[in-house]
Amino acid sequence: MLELTPRKLRLLDYYDDGEDARHFSFAIESPWVSDLQTIAGQFFMLALPGFGEAPFTYVSRPDSQGHFNALIRRTGALSNALFELSAGAVLGYRGPFGKGWPLFFSTHQVLVVAGGCGLAPLAGLLDEAASLQLPVHLRVIYGARRQATQVLGRERERWKQAMDFIETFDLAVAGQPQGSPLTHLAPLFAKQMPDAVLCCGPQALMQATADSCVSLGIPANKIWLSMERRMHCGVGLCGHCYIGASYACVDGPVYRYDRLQALQVLSCEHAPAG
Repeated sequence: MLELTPRKLRLLDYYDDGEDARHFSFAIESPWVSDLQTIAGQFFMLALPGFGEAPFTYVSRPDSQGHFNALIRRTGALSNALFELSAGAVLGYRGPFGKGWPLFFSTHQVLVVAGGCGLAPLAGLLDEAASLQLPVHLRVIYGARRQATQVLGRERERWKQAMDFIETFDLAVAGQPQGSPLTHLAPLFAKQMPDAVLCCGPQALMQATADSCVSLGIPANKIWLSMERRMHCGVGLCGHCYIGASYACVDGPVYRYDRLQALQVLSCEHAPAG
């Protein structure tokens, strides 16, 4: 059954978390069983009366009380209006939607590459690995333009205590590592080849990361990318997130790289116009 009618969502609290970004806490009224089965990497549709709907990723999954967190950047009319609300405001919610990150039952070495706000869709997976002490060795490379644009400050401090966590900056100051996350791939692979690679961030970063990992010996079917884009309905009706023969809101947003190659999405999007 298609979920098209928003349910009631209450804004509980918020705090600034990065440049033009805010960490929101929400509560779903009367959560469903499907809410409790949310997988890291999935997304939800947030409705604000008078401004429509927009898709956002979960930073933490809904619990038995329907409470969850999300990181939202101020990027348009809906997010601007959301930033003006106070705790207690009532919104609309639909979800969870899409495919999340894979569950690694037999994988032990996992590399996570994130850029900017692309760290948010990976947060649930990192939290689970850190708190549940899974038999998975996670290494993270997180790139940001500069320190002020980093997100999930509280989470990052916690993750640094539980896993290898590399931070790098495009515009570094004295004492900070400068450069793209790509500069760290070869040295890390020389120490320990990962069994799987997960990546989320700007399109160019994901493309370059996937190509670099393949060139360094990681099979394309061991690489996953989060292709969040124009997901207006969440259920595959509107066609705005069409990728080849696939809808990102239904078959993604997390795709295995070899399947993306088959859809020819990355090469098509980077081809010169004409």
